[in-house]
Amino acid sequence: MTVVAMDLADMRMSGGVGLGTWAMGGSGWRFSWGPADDTDSIATVYRAVERGIDWIDTAAIYGFGHAEEILGKALAALPAADRPHVFTKTGMMWEEGDRGGGPYRIMTPVGVRRAVEDSLRRLRTERIDLYGVHWPPLGDAVGLAGVSGDPTPLEEYWQVMADLRRAGKVGAIGLSNHDIVQLDAAERVAHVDAVSFPLSLINRSATAELAWARENGSAAIAFSPMHSGLLSGTFSRRRAIGLPRDDWRRHEPAFTTRLAANLAVTGTLTALAEQRGVSTAAMAVAWTLAWPGVSGAVVGARTPEHVDGWAGADALRLTPAELTEIASALADTGAGQGPIKP
Repeated sequence: MTVVAMDLADMRMSGGVGLGTWAMGGSGWRFSWGPADDTDSIATVYRAVERGIDWIDTAAIYGFGHAEEILGKALAALPAADRPHVFTKTGMMWEEGDRGGGPYRIMTPVGVRRAVEDSLRRLRTERIDLYGVHWPPLGDAVGLAGVSGDPTPLEEYWQVMADLRRAGKVGAIGLSNHDIVQLDAAERVAHVDAVSFPLSLINRSATAELAWARENGSAAIAFSPMHSGLLSGTFSRRRAIGLPRDDWRRHEPAFTTRLAANLAVTGTLTALAEQRGVSTAAMAVAWTLAWPGVSGAVVGARTPEHVDGWAGADALRLTPAELTEIASALADTGAGQGPIKP
């Protein structure tokens, strides 16, 4: 089944949670989560499939192609009927042989056409179900051979994405981390099948993008519902201090200067989870899915056990009383930003 047959705007019909693979990219690049064991990563993909998760999100930049390669290896061993939908993203480039440089936010037509072929090869597939633009380009291509330093206009790179959809290289196209002005500009060129944005108890700032998706018939895919592990129920101040030196979270305010407030909110979430007999991670994901119009949530995992912690969160419905208690915790602690209740 391809993503064309899958109703992206109503992903919850087939499972509102998808597996995220950022951490599977491993170490040695700027936005690493630290070392990753490839055997664990492949086992995690298989556990997700076993648990009924039928879409997996990745990106070319994760480990400079490594996460796509690992996902491709895992999927190649599965029967065709069992393979989940594959979502990946472009627009974050790197210089081969220079893992310390970049990534560069670039969307030149030549670069995008090359990138999709590279992703198809790494993923070992002839078609990508959903192909997204990871970030708006900045043109920060200093040191990247053969690329102009001027950012490509949105209308130009979105037309290239539409051409890929028309040619059948990809089933659907989407925009991640684009604001509503950019989304409007893209929609005038070609329909935006999916909009991706961060949404968690700690980051509640994408309400305009969510509303835009509802108004324009686009799937609304939230990512980081556990705020990069902070809302998993397993995080602590000690763990924050002990993060690997190349883990990007060591320098993120949510894990440093704002950690106390965020952990206080997590404590409320954990107490509610215990009352329901579910994991804190599942409660965090369910809160994100409670927002009207959210089609699905990308949830990261490094091990099969991580998947077990949140698989099935799309079937968990938070009660009005639970949503009110969570909102009170957000108000009392001042954690995060944005509306405190779906």
